[in-house]
Amino acid sequence: MKVIVFDEQHEDDLTNAINAWIEDNAPKICEIRFSTCAFALQQEQIYCFSALILYEEE
Repeated sequence: MKVIVFDEQHEDDLTNAINAWIEDNAPKICEIRFSTCAFALQQEQIYCFSALILYEEE
């Protein structure tokens, strides 16, 4: 079993990155763990969308 982590500032970018990786690698996905966080930096709100994928190569 292997893992890969994706981290983006916009949920659409995360979706696109994961979909591109799946298309290129055709893994057998065992589990996906999703997380979000937000914080303020100099009066700007920053978001973080991340996913950890556990997979097996076919």
